[in-house]
Parts: sequence; structure tokens; C-alpha cells
Amino acid sequence: MPARAITIYRQEQTQHQSSKHVVHHSRKSSSQVVKKKQVQATEAMAEPAYTVPDFRERAPEGMQEYQRMAAHFGRDLVNLQQELHRMKVATHEQVKNIEITREVKGMSLRKDVPAEVPKAPDFLVSLRSHTVWEKTPVKLFCTVSGQPNPIVKWYRNDVAIEPLSAPGKYKIENKYGVHSLIISRCAVTDSGVYSVVATNPQGKATSKATVCVRRPQGGGELSHLPGQVPLLSRVHRSKLEVTLLDSFGVTFGTEGESISLVANYVVVPDLPNLPPEVMWYRDDTLLMASRWTEMSIGGGVAKLALPHLNKDDEGLYTVRFWTKDGTTEHSAYLFVKDATPTVAGAPGAPMDVTVSDANADYVLVSWKPPNTTHEAPITGYFVDRRKSGTKDWVQCNDSPVKVCKLPVHGLTEGASYHFRARAVNKDGISLPSRMSCGVTSAEVESDVEVIKIEGKYDIAIRQEELQGVYVTIPGPPTNVHATEINKTYIVLSWTPPSPRGRAPVWYLIEKCEGDSHIWQRVNTAVQLRSPRYPVFDMEDKKSYRFRIITINKYGSSEPSEPTAPIQKVDPYVCLVCAGVPSAPGQVIASRNTKTSAFVQWEAPKHTNNLMGYYVDASVIGSKTWFPCNHRPYKHTRFVVHGLVPGDTYVFRVQAVNAYGLSEESQESAPLFIDAALSTPSSPYGISLLNCNGSSMTLAWKRPKHTGGSKITSYYLDKREAESVAWKEVSPSPAVHRVFTVENLTGGVFYEFKVQAVNLAGVGLPSEPSKAFACEAWTMAEPGPAYDISFWEVRDSSILVQWRAPVYSGEGPITGYFVDMAKKGSSDFVTVNAEPVGHCYLKVTGLEIGASYVFRVRAVNDKGVGKASDVSDPVCAKALPGTKEIVCGVDEETGDIFLNFEACEVSETSKFSWSKSYNEITESSRVSITSSGRKSKLTFVNPETEDLGIYSVAVTDTDGVSSSYSVNEEELNKVLDLSYNIRHPTVPLKTELNYEILEKGHVRFWVQALKLSSSVNYRFIVNDKAVTSAEGCKISHDVSTGIIQMTVEHFTKASEGTYTIQIHDGKAKSQSSLVLVGDAFKVALKEAEFQRKEHIRKQGPHFSEYLSFHVTDDCTVMLVCKLANVKKETTFSWFKEDEEITVDVPPNPMSGSCSLPIPMFSRKDQGIYKAVLGDDRGKDTSVYDISGKVFEDIINAIASIAGSSASELVLQCTPEGIRLQCYMKYYTEEMKTSWFHRDSKISSSEKMRIGGTSEMAWMQICEPTDKEKGHYTIEIHDGKKPHSRTFDLSGQAYTDAYAEFQRLKAAAFAEKNRGRVVGGLPDVVTIMEKKSLSLTCTVWGDPSPEVTWFKNEQEVLSDDRFKITFEGGKFSSLTINSVYVEDSGKYSINVRNKYGGEFVEITVSVYKQGEEIPEPKLGQMSRSAPTPKPATPAPQSVKTPTPQTPTPSIKSPTPTPPPSVKSPTPTPAPKSPTPPRSMRSPTPPRSMRSPTPTKK
Repeated sequence: MPARAITIYRQEQTQHQSSKHVVHHSRKSSSQVVKKKQVQATEAMAEPAYTVPDFRERAPEGMQEYQRMAAHFGRDLVNLQQELHRMKVATHEQVKNIEITREVKGMSLRKDVPAEVPKAPDFLVSLRSHTVWEKTPVKLFCTVSGQPNPIVKWYRNDVAIEPLSAPGKYKIENKYGVHSLIISRCAVTDSGVYSVVATNPQGKATSKATVCVRRPQGGGELSHLPGQVPLLSRVHRSKLEVTLLDSFGVTFGTEGESISLVANYVVVPDLPNLPPEVMWYRDDTLLMASRWTEMSIGGGVAKLALPHLNKDDEGLYTVRFWTKDGTTEHSAYLFVKDATPTVAGAPGAPMDVTVSDANADYVLVSWKPPNTTHEAPITGYFVDRRKSGTKDWVQCNDSPVKVCKLPVHGLTEGASYHFRARAVNKDGISLPSRMSCGVTSAEVESDVEVIKIEGKYDIAIRQEELQGVYVTIPGPPTNVHATEINKTYIVLSWTPPSPRGRAPVWYLIEKCEGDSHIWQRVNTAVQLRSPRYPVFDMEDKKSYRFRIITINKYGSSEPSEPTAPIQKVDPYVCLVCAGVPSAPGQVIASRNTKTSAFVQWEAPKHTNNLMGYYVDASVIGSKTWFPCNHRPYKHTRFVVHGLVPGDTYVFRVQAVNAYGLSEESQESAPLFIDAALSTPSSPYGISLLNCNGSSMTLAWKRPKHTGGSKITSYYLDKREAESVAWKEVSPSPAVHRVFTVENLTGGVFYEFKVQAVNLAGVGLPSEPSKAFACEAWTMAEPGPAYDISFWEVRDSSILVQWRAPVYSGEGPITGYFVDMAKKGSSDFVTVNAEPVGHCYLKVTGLEIGASYVFRVRAVNDKGVGKASDVSDPVCAKALPGTKEIVCGVDEETGDIFLNFEACEVSETSKFSWSKSYNEITESSRVSITSSGRKSKLTFVNPETEDLGIYSVAVTDTDGVSSSYSVNEEELNKVLDLSYNIRHPTVPLKTELNYEILEKGHVRFWVQALKLSSSVNYRFIVNDKAVTSAEGCKISHDVSTGIIQMTVEHFTKASEGTYTIQIHDGKAKSQSSLVLVGDAFKVALKEAEFQRKEHIRKQGPHFSEYLSFHVTDDCTVMLVCKLANVKKETTFSWFKEDEEITVDVPPNPMSGSCSLPIPMFSRKDQGIYKAVLGDDRGKDTSVYDISGKVFEDIINAIASIAGSSASELVLQCTPEGIRLQCYMKYYTEEMKTSWFHRDSKISSSEKMRIGGTSEMAWMQICEPTDKEKGHYTIEIHDGKKPHSRTFDLSGQAYTDAYAEFQRLKAAAFAEKNRGRVVGGLPDVVTIMEKKSLSLTCTVWGDPSPEVTWFKNEQEVLSDDRFKITFEGGKFSSLTINSVYVEDSGKYSINVRNKYGGEFVEITVSVYKQGEEIPEPKLGQMSRSAPTPKPATPAPQSVKTPTPQTPTPSIKSPTPTPPPSVKSPTPTPAPKSPTPPRSMRSPTPPRSMRSPTPTKK
């Protein structure tokens, strides 16, 4: 066994036995373990040797196994080496011959190739990594450029690949500049890093890629590199033949949009379940499916969808198919412009946000700056972060950072983050960039090394275990230095200590200012575990030194060696060493296509970590730059797309790096956008126009492609039909497309060919013409017309033009016939029934989009001549962007012109104007000016002879042309407009008018559409000029165009005619106003009124006169607003000239006063007046509430009351059934109607209608079954009715009728019961020994019984107590000679069969000489007024004459209390007289007329 294999095998044995950390895996069968060990040994033979440390070598316990394996593999290796040596010798000579042959061919080719600018090699397409299955081929390819052509060599793991060393294994190709390496039947040992090196005298370039070869599961050996690829079917995709059809072109998009790139293909064989393998690339990056890119293939379509565009997506997109012969691909550029910013003027969003140097302490976020053309310069950037799984973005930096990278610290260890950037300028903040990929903040360096072993164990070894001694305290770090320095921060880096100690370590950073030795901790609150950290806290213009200390749980190390002094540097100050790149060099632009240009430039002298370039363009004369690319482009050449054909552009370039954009380069030379210059294509359509026997006149059609330059001449060759040799017709070329060939032999047939010449050279020759016989033409009819052309091509019409025949026959040509046929058809139809006398004809009525061919036949007196050659097909469809001629008048000079703007021009294009399709060359009647895409024909002095059809054609275009017919009506119209411009008037927006101002001033004014600052004017009144003076003010306002005169004293003498004359430069105008008769009287009356109003408003006055509104509680409010009041101002209300006293005095200082009128009704009609006054004057407002005003108030009340109306409520009374509707306020003046079964009810004895202030009611007296049905109340407020309905039928009517009968009986009983109707006092005070007489009037039907009581004991008539009852009406109790013992409570009980009542009297007897005692009043139990106490008399005291009491209820029949349940009274046992407090007008039946207990 070779030494290399022995070393590796010993290493594996040592690893198994020296590991101290063993991780167990699931067990497998012993046969699998043996098999994997064999596989590992085989792999070890192909790997570079690994030197095992001495302390890990073991004693030779396994030497026996080693010797057995060495003998087995050694024999195979010797046989393989012998076979390889034989193959090398056999092919050595063949290799030398091939190389010599290639070198000879290369030398011969270099002689023919003109000298080019030397250039170092550059990979246009770099190598890409591949993961393939075992026994399948893989192809690595790249594209390299350079001058001279580079020599390309291939390497595997830095070892040159020699195809002949392994015949059939490697195949190296170079086709059309694409270098490829094909590895057939890959083995696992072919995995590795492959590189290609391109070298020429100018330098060297390298590209690398990784190839990973995997073995399918169960196939024996397992790949040692990660990755999973699905199994291939038996037919490998590389066996398919793929042909690309239509594919995506240059595409333009905007951020936020979605776009799809589609490539159509044909595959053979077309297997539905096996589409071809396709790969998509952006620039040199292989794209994978993600949230930003979606890929699909099938059905002959390969599609790449970009669902949300960002500028990160801009670049060159390539789709590559694996085919039978290798690959086929297509590329096109995608441009993505900035989305509209949220703030005008804000910059575009940054792009390509990436995160690097991620560790537990910080991550470094970097991005690319956006391009700025018209925006303000970028002043800095904000960086935002977001934790994965959340939606909230957190800003990382408080102030904008100028450089395009920022260390972000303060992250949570183990958390995953996304980052984005926003650019800032003076106008605002840009939209955010696309967020970065997720990155985890975690420690990336560890002192633990894990060795993976296929089998049972994974072995983990700590670095301290490799140390010879046991160390716990770590050593100091080494190599402390600043890896990045800028204005904002510096990044310190160092080498971790060795030894690290036997525990995890962290670091402390210390700094000191200058050469001082005062050290200060930097990261006091942060434990650094990574050997890198950004330091922000540094003052400007100060230098610092730094040192690092290592710490673990056992202690801290000594400080490291301090750094040299470090100072923050502004990269923008030192542009050469660290800031933005210098400006790119010379910019050269050249033509590419009709819509693109090829721009190249010199790289800047100082690149400073160049990211790429931005290219800007500007149309000549616009002074506005726009970006051509929106993502930095890394090469020094770029194709600018999306340009407008016919415009002229200049270009500039800026270099980009992390510090921003460089200065702009110098502008390129102006470039007219057109196709690149080339020689013209071949002419065609050679025709014979005339022959006289010794010469022939020929014509031909111009080449379809002029090559981007004007065709200057043509060369003609001829030959006899029987000869093969061509001869030049003339040494001087033909200038026109008609040429006469002289010195021909009569009767001989000749053939001709033509070549066109332009600035690029001589083009291809035309096809030989058909053989023309040199025989003189003698026919009487004309020869053929020629040079048929098409102009003014529109969707349904075409103008056909031709040239007259050279041979006219035996008479002059009198006209032409035009024949037409659809393309592909030979059925020609004559367009014109009669011959036209000119060489053009407008054909109309064509089918949109159809193609036609034409021919022309000339006519003379002898007949119709030979038809011309058939024209080229023409499609009846207008060119995109076609515009027509516009007739106009110059606003400054008044010149009449025809203007035309071409939709397409070339650098050699010219505008050709014609009248009646005859070219205008020199004319005294018109002048022609052209510039860019526009051309103008101006009439010098338009007259009738200028009428006609004017047309314009643009040469060297695809038929750009137009025409315009100037008729007499059109000419007169523009002549009038021209006259007005040359003889201008001041246009007036309004004529002279007047308005009445306050104080009675009158303003006369006129408004012009436009006035200059030098305008002059004057007012004339009754033929007399008026100037600005006292009582008359004249002024004007240029901005509004208003000229005005204000007359302060407008009187009867002001009647007359008012005129204003205006002079503004050359323009004049005049306007008049007649104010006489009735018109003047109206103006004068209004002026006098305004004058009086002004005087009135000098003192307190009403700013708003009296008006009304109705509140929500239906109170009518009279309101007015006051102005110019003071504390002394008084305010009074009057009605019918009588002052109204209000509860709350009005307050004029509040600015408004109001008079409430509650319970409004007809009695409130009248004339109301509000008077306001003080020492400055008085003002009055009068309001007449009657007629229409009264009706409006009632309607307003009705609207509120009707909206608040309740539903109809049923109420029974002794007289009948009543329906009631409650509302906020009701008055009989409201338009209220009652309906029964849709029939209006009028108030009558049967149906009574009334109401109170709170409700409206309708009563049915003595109801019968006829009154059943629906009842409705309708309240109308003048606009709409408010209705409420009640259904009085069924059970509702039955219950109501029963209640009515009950109440009727109860009312009858109440009416006829016994009662005291008057005469008794409440209290009687009398002196001892006087006579007392208590007399009262009683009533009842039938006549009641009367009983008197004293102190609740019945009084019987005797000598002292005399009781009388006369006529059934008058009852009295007389006490002769009263004593003190007679004091007490006396009462009378009046009753009959329907009931009765008690009346109490308090009698107080005092002795002579005593003070009259204070009377104690009782309470009456009836509604009659309480009589005054009786005056004591010497003989007797009598009660007053009885009075009839006033009823206490308003309804016709009083409603009895609810306790009355039946009309028949129920006798009750007699009881003592009840207390007065229990009395009521209608006491309960149980309390009426009790029968007192007799003693």
C-alpha cells in the first residue's frame, strides 16, 4: 500500500481511539459496518494526505489489519498505474501534432484579424457549481473575452486536467467563444473544486466552481457532500433535443409590479412526464425557486415569474436548456425602475441588502446605493431590522449613516433577523429596500471540533485536549487591528488566544486616547464572544489605541499588545484612498438598434472596491437626465434600451461603491438613435422603360434597407443573355434610379444588375433582371409607368403615387388607370372608372389590416398602354403614433402655417412638402423650416391661389407622410384669426358693469382676460373724461385683469352713458354701459338704500331681523341678532305697541335676543316689535305674526307635535267612549282631522272633537254598534301628515262599552247623592252665654236625611239645642246661651239612598274678659271656598248665604273615582264622623253617610 494510504488509515484508527467525547448512533448490521469501512478506505486514497499529530499515533495493535488491506489495494493500484503509463505514451505524439496544427491555424487567423485594443481576460459567464448523480455526465462551461484571445486551462483541486491521462473521462471544447469541460460517467472521487484559468499577455483571470457527485441511496457508497437531488429516469434529459422558439425580449418593469419571462421551445421526444432540464440565471447567479422567483416548465413553455419586482431583480436573465448536443440558451435584460416615492423628491430605494460577518455580538449589513439623476444627493441611510416571525420593523441607527454598510449590535443571541435599508435626502426618506435573507445571531467560532465518521460514532474534540499542558486561564489575544475605518465607526479584529483555557471565553475592549496610559473599558455591558466588534464612541480628530483582554470563569488574561493610534476618517475627504471612486473616463456611444445604443467607457483610475456603474442619458436640448440602469452594472460596456428612434442622446457614467456615487464622467458625443450603419441591401425590381434600338432606359426600386445612411449612388453591370461575364455599364455611378444604358447592339438580349452605395460602402448586387431585347419601341400606346410608391397609409385608405412613362407613344398621355388586388391574388380591379390626369390617386374603402398590390396603366389617344410592374404589397394600417398636418396661426406674428410632427425619423430623413403632390422646391408664396421631428410650412401672403392639397413626406422612413386640404372656408377662418392677432384687441372677460357697494357707493368695472403692467385706460361719462379725484376713485389689478371706477356720491346727476377705453400695447378695446330711465332709477334706489343701511349700522342695529323657530317642546321663539352694541344699549319687546315684560331681561351684549311664546295659539297673533337703542341711535325690527307667518308657525308646531304623538288610547267616560292622542303640545289651530273607516268625522252631538294642551281627543257619545271600526287621527304640518290609528271593534269595543255603562251609572249616583252645598264655616269662635246658630244648605234626590253630631255623638233637639230642617234644603243647629263646655267638634251628616257626606265645624267658646283664642282651622272636604270665621255677635251668629260650588273638572261629565264600581249604593253601617282629612269631593262609598251610634 502506498505511504499516502497508510497515513490516512492510521489517522482513522487514531481518531477512533483518541476521542474523548463519543456520541452513539443507531446500530446497524456488521456487514454494513465492514462495507462502509471499505468505502472510507477507497475515498481516502483519492483525498490529499493528512498529517496525524505525533501524540495521536497509536501502538501497532492494528498493523495486522493494515497489512491485509495494503496488500489488497496495492495490487489494484499497480495494475492501474501501468495501464495509465501505457496510454500516456501511446497518445503523446498525437497530442503534439494537434497542438502544432492549432498553433499554425491561430497564426494564420491572427494575420487576417485587424489589430484591436489589448485587453486582459474577463469572464462574461463564470463557472457554476453542480451536484450530479454517480455515473452521469456533467458539463462545466464559461465564456471569456480578451485581446489577444486568452489561452484557457482547466484544473481540478489546483491540479491541471490532462484529457489524455484518462481517455474518455474528460472532454475539453471551445465553440464560438464558449469553453466547456465535459466529465463523463462521474464517480464519487470526481467531486472537488474545478477552476478555469484564462491567460494572455495583458493578465490572467480565474473562475471556480464545485462539483458534488452523489451515489443514490442503496447504491453502495454515500457522498461525503450534502445535498439531495431527485433520481433521474432511464432517459436522461441530456438525450432530449430542444429547440428554442419565441423567447422573452428586453423587458421593463417597475418596483412592486409582477412580471413573467417566457421562453417557448420544442422538445424531441416530447414526453409529458419528462420536460427538459432548464436553468435560469440572473447575470452569473443561478436562480432557485423562492418567494421572489417562481419557475415552471411544461407544455412547450418555460416560465420565470417575478411576483414582486425590486431593483434587486434587474439584470441579464438567461434561460439555459440541456440538449442532446450540450446546451441551448437565450438571454435578455430586465430593467426595473424605482416605484413612485411617498414623498416627492425622495430618492429611490437601496438594493441588494446582504448580511455578513454574523456572530453573537453583531452582524455587518451592507447594500448598494440607488442612482440619483434629478433627486437631491443622498445624505445617509437608515437600517431596519425585524425578528423572523414578527411584522414590526425596528430602526437600528438613530442618525443616517453615510456609508453603505452598518454593523448592527444589540441582537438577541440565537434569534433570526431580516434587515432592510432606506435612503435619505433633504426631501425625505425612500421606500424600503427588499429585505435580506434571514441570518441568525450566534457564535460561529468554537473550540470544539466534531469529526464525522460513517458508522456508529461522531467524535467531538476540544482544542485544549490537543494542548500538551493543562491550562485554565486563557492567554491574551494577538494581532489586534482595525479591519475597517470610516467616519462613523471602526471595526476591531483579533486572533483568539492560544491557549483558550478550559472554559468558554469572552473579551473586554479597552481604549486610551493618544499616547496616554489611561485605559477605559469600551464594552462594559456586553460580553463579546466573537473576535470582531465595531466601536462607535470615538471623538472626531482624536486618535485612540486599543487592547483586548480574554476572560473565562477561571480568570482574565494579560492585555494584548495595544494597536497603533487609530483615528476616524471621513472617506469623502480622502477620495483616492478610501472614499467614492474617481469618475469614469471617456464615454463612447455608438448605434446598436433603432431603440438602443451601445455605451462603453474607461474604468476609473481609483476604483476603491468598485460595485459597478450607473449610466444616465439625456435627450439633446431637454437638460433632463434619466437613469438607464437602476442596479449597478459591473462591466464597462452597456446596452441602453428603451430609447426613442430619431432622438439624439448624450450619455454619462458614474462609478459606485459603498461610499456612494462618484462624480459624473464627461458626456459622450451626441448620438442619433438609429440602427447601426451597414451597407445597403440589394436593389430589386429592374424594369425596362424605353428602348430605341441602341440604348435602353432602366428603372429599379431602392433597397428595402438603406443601412442607416443615405444611398448616394448606384453601380450597374450588364451582360448579354448568352454570356456569364458581367461588365460595368459606366465608370461613374448613377445618381438616380433611372438610367439609360448606351452603345447596345440591336437585336441582342441583355441582363442587368444593380448595387447601391452608402456611407458604409457598396451593398450586395441585385438579382439579375430578366433578359430585355434591344429592339426599338414603335407601339402607339404609352409605355409602362414606374416607381409606384405609397404614402399617407391609414387604416382604410392609401395614397398611390407613380412616375409618368418615359415612352409616351404616338400622343401625349391623357390619364391613368389604377388597378388593385389583394396580396396573393391575380384578380385586379380598376379603382377609377375614369382616367386621372395626375400621377397620384387616393384609394379609400380598404379593409383594415389587409395587404394590397397595385399597378398603373397610362392612357393616350391611341389607347391604354402597357401596365407597370406590380407594386410591392402594402398593408392598410397606420403606423403607430401617426399624426396629421395641423393648420394654425402664430399667436405672436399672426402667420398662417401648416405644422407636421413625424412619428419616425432617421438621421438622413428630410421633409418633402408638395402642393397637389408636386414637390415644392423654391416658392415665393411659402417658406419651410424643419427641426428634429417637426416641420412647418408658413404662408407668406395667403390668397385664393394658395388653395389646394398640401402634403409632406419624410424620406428614409417607412412611409411617414400626411396631407391637408386648404379650402376657401378654412382659409377665411384663419385669415380672420390672423387679422385679429396682427390687429389685436384687448379680450374682455366681462363688459362694463356696475354694482352697488355699502355706503351707497357705485362701482363700475370691466374685466379683461389678460392685462400687461403697461396698460392705459380712461373712463368717459356723458362724453366727458373722468379722472381719479375726491368722490371718484379709479384703479386696476393686472393679476385679475379688473379695471374699476368707484363713484362715492351717486345722485340724480349721475344718469347717463359710461364708457371705458383700454390700450394695452398694440391691443385696444372699448366697452359702454347706458344708465338712463328705469335702469338708472333702480340703481339709484338701491344706492340710497345702501346709504341708509350704512348710517343705520353706525349705531346698534340688527344684523339679523326678527324671525321665529319652534323648540323641541313646541315653544315658539322670536329671535334676532344684534351688532355694534355696548353695555348701555337697551332692548325692549312690544306687542301691538304695548311693551312685553319678560321673566329674564334681554342681554344685548350676548349678540342675540329671543322672546319665548309658550302654548302658542290664535290669541298670540299680532305685530311684534323689537327695539334696540343707545346714545348712538335706535333700530327697530317688526314681525307680523298673522296670515302666512302664523300658518308657518302652526305648521312647525304641528311637525314637532305630530312626530311626538303617541298611539291612540281608549278612555271610557260616563258620556261615552273617548279616543285620546297624547303629544308634546296641541292647539285647535293645528290641522287635525279624525277619520272613521276612511271617512272624515265632523264634530257633532254624537261625535265630539276637542283637546287639551297635552292631547287631542274624539268622544263617541252613547256609542252603538255603528261606531265600531278603525279610527284615525291625522296631523298635517303643511308638508306631510302624521297619522295614528285605533281599531275599535271586537273585544276592544265590548270591554269599552261595558265600562261606559258602569261609569254612566256611577255618575248618575254621584249626581243625586246627598251633600252639603254651602253655608257652614270651618271654625266658630264665640263668647260664653251667646247664642250660636249653624245653618247650611243641603241637596239630594230624593231629599236627604240630616243628622247633627257633637264630638261624634248625635245631637238631639231640646231646649238648648234646636235642630230644624226646612223645605228639604235648609238645616240648622241653634245653641242658646253657649258655655265653655259646649266647645268641640260639630258635624252634619247628609245622606239619601245614593249616598251622602260629612261636614265638620270646630266651635270654640271663651269667657268674657279672656283673649280670643287662636282659631285652629280644619280642612274642607268639598271644593267650595272656605268661608271666613264668623264674627261673634251679642245675640246669635249665622252662617253666610249658601253658594253653589264651582265644578272642579272641565269635561262635560265629571269622571268618578275608580273606587266607584256600581251605580247602586250599598248601605253601610253607621259610624262616627270621619276626620276631615279623609274627605274628598267624591269619598268612597263606605265612608258616605254612616249611621252614627245613638246614645
